[in-house]
Amino acid sequence: MTDSPHRPAAPPPEDPDPREMGGGARSLRFVATLGGGGILAGLLIVGVYHATLPAIEAHRAARLAAAVEEVLGAPDSFRTLYLVDGELQADLPADADPQAFERVHPGYREDGSLIGYAVEGAKPGFQDVIEVLFGYDPRTEQVLGMRVLRHMETPGLGDKIITDHDWVRQFEGAEPPLVDRKPGEAQEPHEIDMITGATISARTVMLAINDALERWGPILESHARRAPLREGNGGPPGGGP
Repeated sequence: MTDSPHRPAAPPPEDPDPREMGGGARSLRFVATLGGGGILAGLLIVGVYHATLPAIEAHRAARLAAAVEEVLGAPDSFRTLYLVDGELQADLPADADPQAFERVHPGYREDGSLIGYAVEGAKPGFQDVIEVLFGYDPRTEQVLGMRVLRHMETPGLGDKIITDHDWVRQFEGAEPPLVDRKPGEAQEPHEIDMITGATISARTVMLAINDALERWGPILESHARRAPLREGNGGPPGGGP
């Protein structure tokens, strides 16, 4: 018999690394930690939003009130009317969201006579949507004033729709539909001079007014005929509804 070749003994099994034990449990703890942190952050954001919402809404209302007074020439009072089924009314259906309805703001003199309506309009500009508020008297078919509420136009160029006060004053007494003209060429009440270097932004403001009046014109004319005086209390002087 021949001797069998020597075979080295198999090495004993190594002890498992403690760091590799319980990996599944650690993963679960990691996921749970992330999930808990996300839930906590979400609750914090919601809490801060609800806590600051009244202040945000009050700031918006104050800005709107200032804009309404500007475009209507400092009325003694104004109110908010909502467009419901083609009619303007002060009261909305029960549980209705006011933000879901279009609205206008009629302004009145101290004796209750109607000055005009503050109307909102919006159109895409050079950078983003430009939102405007303008006063309009449907009896004379004249714009009473204009103010840009929101824009993202280029500083020093497009933002001249706010900073160029001579250009803004062109809208006082303008007669829509408005037509743009080269700077210095506007002669008629329906013509508006453009702004050098900000033609798109300036034209957008005009289009926002024209488009808004295309929809609102007949509604405001009808309401002004039926309600030439302030209805009810009409809200507090210089205030909203």
